[in-house]
Amino acid sequence: MLQFLLRRLLYMIPTLIAISIVAFVIIQLPPGDFLTTMVASMAAQGEDMDTTAMRALEEQYGLGQPVHIQYLKWMQGILFRGDFGDSFGWNKPVSDLVWSRLALTFVLSLASLLFVWVVAFPIGIYSAVKQYSVGDYVATFFGFLGLAIPNFLLALILMYIAFKFFNQSVGGLFSPEYTEAPWSWGKVADLFAHLWVPVVIIGTAGTASLIRIMRANLLDELRKPYVVTARAKGLPEWRLLFKYPVRIALNPFVSTVGWVLPTLVSGAAIVSIVLSLPTTGPLLIRALQQQDMYLAASFIMLLSILTVIGTLVSDLLLAWLDPRIRME
Repeated sequence: MLQFLLRRLLYMIPTLIAISIVAFVIIQLPPGDFLTTMVASMAAQGEDMDTTAMRALEEQYGLGQPVHIQYLKWMQGILFRGDFGDSFGWNKPVSDLVWSRLALTFVLSLASLLFVWVVAFPIGIYSAVKQYSVGDYVATFFGFLGLAIPNFLLALILMYIAFKFFNQSVGGLFSPEYTEAPWSWGKVADLFAHLWVPVVIIGTAGTASLIRIMRANLLDELRKPYVVTARAKGLPEWRLLFKYPVRIALNPFVSTVGWVLPTLVSGAAIVSIVLSLPTTGPLLIRALQQQDMYLAASFIMLLSILTVIGTLVSDLLLAWLDPRIRME
């Protein structure tokens, strides 16, 4: 196990280097750069930028340099100073922008993950044990419904219902009086009062998907000979169910750790825009639209690191959970 862990950690180094190069190059593939986008935006508003100001900004941002020079300076700042560069659009350090929204994104995504697991786990077990029952059909119906309806559409419907029938806005994570207020117990309580709406919306599709996966895997395990043998020996049904087939059917839950960690940071970007949530998703989309290369590349790099770490954690947990999996 230790050799496997060390080998995987060594593999992470070239993987992350390759990802950083690809991400930085792809962001610069579209024609133009941040200044081009800014000039086009100014032209649409009837404003012009003279050549002198254009060259001064190009020199300030270092956009006139070759791509490989820009990449090497960016990586040098990250490795030796922990500096991810400055955001062109916000005129702030990238680290300040990311960390300011990271905490709320983490709370929202972690709550959504717990919601998905708490709901999907028992319903998936029930649907498998009570196959073709009324409860199974109901769970299947809502599962397909959750998969079919996009999250952003569900958010729009919920916002309309809340405003039309309850005269209440469900946008944002805080009430207006707490938006700019310092942190207090009242602000925390207000956060949790608003949190359930985006949690339910974001978790709907994941819940529906994991219910179907859990049901299918558990049905496959319940028909295997070892379950029939254990039942014939008189093992209590609940003990038989949770000691063997459920444990093996949990593999999909554990394997999702690989994408759970980056999801905790990126959040549901489209839902966040619809609900006006102060998370990192809308920030990433804006950076990509403006070709704000240091901000966008830093986001992608952070998500890539979390994906690689999540995959490693997922593999280790699977090996511990399922003895059939071998490191070799």
